[in-house]
Amino acid sequence: MASDLKRAAATAAELAAVTHLPVAHTEALRETYAGEWQGLTHEEIVEKYGEQYAAWKRGEPVRRGGGELETEVADRAAPVVLSHADRLPAGGTLVVVSHGGTIRTTIGRLLRLEARDWESLGGLSNCCWSVLGEGARGWRLLEHNAGTLPEPVLGDDD
Repeated sequence: MASDLKRAAATAAELAAVTHLPVAHTEALRETYAGEWQGLTHEEIVEKYGEQYAAWKRGEPVRRGGGELETEVADRAAPVVLSHADRLPAGGTLVVVSHGGTIRTTIGRLLRLEARDWESLGGLSNCCWSVLGEGARGWRLLEHNAGTLPEPVLGDDD
């Protein structure tokens, strides 16, 4: 499944060409809408919206540029991911192609982290991925911001 925005859809199409599997596109996986911050550089955001930016970096709920709250992004994306994961056959794999902010907030929600702590996951670089797996007590983060093929991680509860 993938965001319907151009870059994520193109990435998903490349994966589909290799796997010969269909891609379901959804608006729910779009990047965080950042309102008036959209299209600005980091420096421009700090200059024009310094206090708002600082509050966001402190983990406060901020509608950056009048856009979405991070919790709203997780509210729209995480249920879609969970719905698709619930339909997987035993041992199946779900690939989700989205955008850095949406992936980070969705992972934070799936791991049941407090929203103010989602930033601790760090950013996700372009063309990198994270791997989550089901553990005895819920979802587990097995890899984050990876750039090589993932290897299975065996732990005490596997």
